[in-house]
Parts: sequence; C-alpha cells; structure tokens
Amino acid sequence: MTETSSHPLLSVVVPVRNEQGNIAPLVADIEKACAAIGPFEVVYVNDGSTDGTAAALAELAATRPWLRVVTHAQSCGQSAAVRSGVRHARSAIVATLDGDGQNDPAFLPEMVEVLQKAGLQAGMVQGQRVGRKDTGFKRWQSKIANGVRVRVLNDDTRDTGCGLKCFRREAYLALPYFDALHRFMPALMAREGHKVLHVDVRDRPRLTGVSNYGFFDRLWVGILDLAGVWWLIRRRKRVPRIVSETM
Repeated sequence: MTETSSHPLLSVVVPVRNEQGNIAPLVADIEKACAAIGPFEVVYVNDGSTDGTAAALAELAATRPWLRVVTHAQSCGQSAAVRSGVRHARSAIVATLDGDGQNDPAFLPEMVEVLQKAGLQAGMVQGQRVGRKDTGFKRWQSKIANGVRVRVLNDDTRDTGCGLKCFRREAYLALPYFDALHRFMPALMAREGHKVLHVDVRDRPRLTGVSNYGFFDRLWVGILDLAGVWWLIRRRKRVPRIVSETM
C-alpha cells in the first residue's frame, strides 16, 4: 500500500480479479478524468488475483502516490471487494467502477458535481448505461432482471448493475452488508431516506480478458437477494433524518 498525505476530495474504488491487462489503461483514464476534480485517490482492491494483477498494480503505485492497493488473500467477491475499498477510502465521497474498462471514468466529474449540488440529502448518484457492449443475450437477461427488480422494489433505477456509482462514504457504510449489496444500493439508500440521482453513462467494450465475477443479470441467481432486500424495505418504517440531543 502506498501512502499519501493529501486529503482527497474523491476516492475511486476499483475491485479487480485477474485483470492484469486492464490495469494500466484504466488507471491512466481515471487519472485523466479526475485531474479536474482536485486531490483524489484511487483504491484498487485486488480480490485474490492469480495472474499478474498484483505486479501491475505495484509497478504503477511506485510512481503514483495517489494509487493505493488493498489485497484479499483469496477471492471474496465483488461486493466484499467494494466494501474493503470503501472502508480504506479517505474521502467522504467515493466513486466505484468496474476494473475491466467498460465503465468510462470520464463521467466521474459529472457524477461528483451532481452529488455535491444536490446537497446532503442526496446519498448517491447511480450511473445508467447507454449503448451497452454486452451480448444480445446478456442484455436481454439484464432487461428482464431490472424490470422485475423495479416492480418489486420500486427503486426508480433503470440499471443498478452499472459499476459507475458515486456516493457518500458514511451513507454506504450504514447500509446492511450482504453479498450483491452493490446491486441494490439505490433501493437501500432510499430506504435510509437518502435521495438517489441518476446519470446516463457510455458503456465501452472490455479492454482485455473475460468477466471474472458472476452474472447477477441471471434473475434466478439474485432472486433470494431480491426477496431479502424487499423484506428489509418493508421492515423500515421511519427514518430519523434530524437527531438532536435535548438533555
């Protein structure tokens, strides 16, 4: 892990597993996108990679004090990797994106601006992909799953599977943690009384390699999680937005 004494305005968390060929191009894209934001840091979470991902990250971190690396000794899944990154983040505002290069970091400044302008009542900005580069069958699966999710949770979000998200660190860490949490963040943020905003983002082809995480878009994989989130929302009756000490 590299250290930096700066106080970043944004922490960018990138979970990766076996993405050696995608590390350097994506780090360059993130650096270019975040230059206009102000002080920033990038927290890569190496989720038990068995290829050259660790070496690629070490080489880049040696010359970039804003690049930090958190390592899982074994793969724990994307949700766990995101959570590890957020817990190590130093900024009050965190953005996430997938490590395969399909999420374009160029949209990060806009997402940060939207969150900041909305004020403290806003908990997150969810990216929603346009022009998706997945296969037709994958897009069909995603459309069905998102349609069912919206009907069940009424989260008013077209595409929760997009890895581009920008949110307040404190709000995220207050959410109930479970595997696949990152797929249900809009609904759970709303459950806690936070406003959820949306930004359309451009999807890109994967740079190299193949997907290393499971496809939530297959509805039958996430059906129990969907039921669990529905239960959590039903059990939440009133959220105290203003708490003051009176004695």
